[in-house]
Formats: sequence, structure tokens, C-alpha cells
Amino acid sequence: MRVLLVEDDPSVAAGILDGLAAGFTVTHVSNGRDAVAAISTAETENPVDIVLLDLGLPDMDGTDVCREIRGSSQVPIIVVSARGDEIDRVLSLEMGADDYMVKPFGMRELVARIRAVTRRTASSAEQENSSEAVREVHGLIVDTRTQRVELGGQEIHLTPKEFELVVYLSADPGAVYKRQDILHDVWQTNWYGTSKTLDAHIAAIRKKFGSASWIESVRGVGFRFGGPA
Repeated sequence: MRVLLVEDDPSVAAGILDGLAAGFTVTHVSNGRDAVAAISTAETENPVDIVLLDLGLPDMDGTDVCREIRGSSQVPIIVVSARGDEIDRVLSLEMGADDYMVKPFGMRELVARIRAVTRRTASSAEQENSSEAVREVHGLIVDTRTQRVELGGQEIHLTPKEFELVVYLSADPGAVYKRQDILHDVWQTNWYGTSKTLDAHIAAIRKKFGSASWIESVRGVGFRFGGPA
């Protein structure tokens, strides 16, 4: 598995490189610009399977790096940061991160998170080959083969996790999905984070779709996929 590690602290980078030496091929860069350039090059030469991204980089904030990478690639991203505040977690997830770990952390947990995220990505790829490649719900077109979503003839750019959520919720429009079921089925049982990440992703999807009515909150239960206001 090919990993891009974006970390400016030499001692932290060395620990992660040692911890991932068995079973992973790790490329290390120490700033945001090199990270974005590495992903751009990897898209055509040596594809990266996952990015481990620190937020406190010397040239640009990690959330900006995350956003720039998402502009050109769907590669899974795990943020590894000393920032433990909820706002940092939520902002990173809104910018396209798939998971978030707070330093210090154990290498076994990091490896488990890497495998969980890449497993979910593989599941999405398998879904592209399913018989229901294209789904239309209230004028919203969801193409699981190309991982594209269109609304009113315009493509809506979603992060990989946002796309998974839309596919999951739109499978049965009008049905109520419980929070714990969404976290279990979309994030799977290896998700260690707070359920706040679900709210952050739902909010981001609503904003991109232009209306909260597309994903309605059911108080005390969860969410249902609706339609245009």
C-alpha cells in the first residue's frame, strides 16, 4: 500500500515511517505545496493509496492542503494532528478528510484506521460495478460507476465520504435511517470518532445541494433523504 505522509516534524515523521515500514511504501514530504505536487504527479505515474496529513505545516494550513488535493483527486485522507478541538475536526472533514486522529496516537490504531478507510474506498469501487450504476431521485442523478452527482444539469462535487452518504441515503428515499446505523454502515465498525462527523458531512451535502430539504433531520432518530424544497 502506497502512503503519502505530510509531516513537518522530523521526529514525528521518523516514528510514523518506522511504524509503517512493514507492509507500506511511504513517501514523506514536509510541506503543503510538495504534498499537492506529489498527488498531482501520482495521478499519472505512481498512484497514492492514502494520505496522512498534518495540519500545522510551515507553508500553508493542512485544511487548505486537503481542499486542494480534493480539487483533483479522490484519494483517501486521514488527518493526523495535535489539534484536538472539534472545530478543527469538523473543518477538516468538511474540506474532504475521511478520518481524523489526534496526536499522540498508537501505531496499531493508525494502521487500523488506514485499513478501515481503504476498505471503505474499495467497497465504493465495488459498488460502481453493481447493476444499479445510475440512480435518479427527484431530478438528482447519482452515478456510482463514475462517482458523479448531477442536479439540474450541473455536476455537484462531493468528497468520497459525502458521495457514500448520498448513495446510502438515496437508496430508499423517504425512509428514516438511524444515526448509529449510518455510522455503522458508512463508517463501518472501525470508526472511532464522534457522531459530530456525521452532522458535518450532512451539513456540507445540504450546502452543496442548495437546500436542507434534501436530507431531513428526524429528531431523536436520524435522517431521511427527501427532495428539493
